[in-house]
Amino acid sequence: MAQAKLFSPFKLGDIEIGNRVIMAPLTRNRARRGDDAPYEIHATYYGQRATAGAIITEATQISPQGKGYDDTPGIYSQTQIDGWKKVTDAVHGKGGKIILQLWHVGRISHPDLQPDGADPVAPSAIAANAQTFVNGGFVDTPTPRALSAEDIANVVEDYRTAAENAQAAGFDGVEVHAANGYLIDQFLRDGANMRGDAYGGSVENRVRFLKEVLDAVTGVWGAGRVGVRLSPFNGFNDISDSDPEATFAHVVDVLNGYGLAYLHMVEGQLATPQSDDERTSVAKLRARFEGAYLANNSYDRETAINTVDAGDADAVAFGRPYIANPDLKERLELSAPLNEPDPATFYGGTEKGYTDYPFLDRSQAA
Repeated sequence: MAQAKLFSPFKLGDIEIGNRVIMAPLTRNRARRGDDAPYEIHATYYGQRATAGAIITEATQISPQGKGYDDTPGIYSQTQIDGWKKVTDAVHGKGGKIILQLWHVGRISHPDLQPDGADPVAPSAIAANAQTFVNGGFVDTPTPRALSAEDIANVVEDYRTAAENAQAAGFDGVEVHAANGYLIDQFLRDGANMRGDAYGGSVENRVRFLKEVLDAVTGVWGAGRVGVRLSPFNGFNDISDSDPEATFAHVVDVLNGYGLAYLHMVEGQLATPQSDDERTSVAKLRARFEGAYLANNSYDRETAINTVDAGDADAVAFGRPYIANPDLKERLELSAPLNEPDPATFYGGTEKGYTDYPFLDRSQAA
């Protein structure tokens, strides 16, 4: 029987991958308290999962201002660069590829997480009906401060510096996180962006910030090692748009002008099967994009194989299955049973529920 395309090599822009099973970004809140740096435990965790075609790391803040949750890692200090270098060395030592996801949370933060107790920032001073995790508990996110044009330019420079730091840490590429109601998504959506300047109003203006970020990041890496994550139909973090299909059709057209490594799309609501309407809208956007396409949202072995074989995606990103199955690619290829994840250990902690899930006993394979 012919091998399913899911397990065959592919090229994401300039990044050659050995298979099309991608590890999706997974926030695990285990960065070192005090300096938000990854350390040895992260090298073990990511190294265990190096047989993925590519690993996309947990979301990683580009600056202290970009932080929105306790114990998430950064990529703005030398200590953080050094910590991530341990991770990339571990993955590369096992023949894997690893991409850093660049993150600014915007309004999904709290003064207790911000430098000098400042208010979080956003396109507009509109609070999200959302919560974040700080000081060991969930708290409501406050009304943010609207970024000035000068502030926006400074954030763009933070993205540029973070991209340079990712190179210094040995990554194979970077992914710009423009999904899930965080800062770039806040600019894109008219429910969160009510600016009256060049960054608000028309969709052409609302996409301006993303374009400036991409100009900065591709200027460091070249477009062939930069991906973008979108979630057009996801309402996570109280994000909304009056016409998401039209908004993101324009966004995709803009992305096509860059020749990016890939578009990584959350197809619908997070961790929820797509509705028929979402499936139709996603298909239109997918067809509109001219580069490599990573599908993401509640895929299993059968749907991933069928989707890639049909040409409806070039690769499939798996999230929660990778928490409990460091060798997920092998398990999928062999149609072997999957370990069940322990939700109590998803966020925060140490090795338990992080690096202690068992690898496949080959006698279990079908």
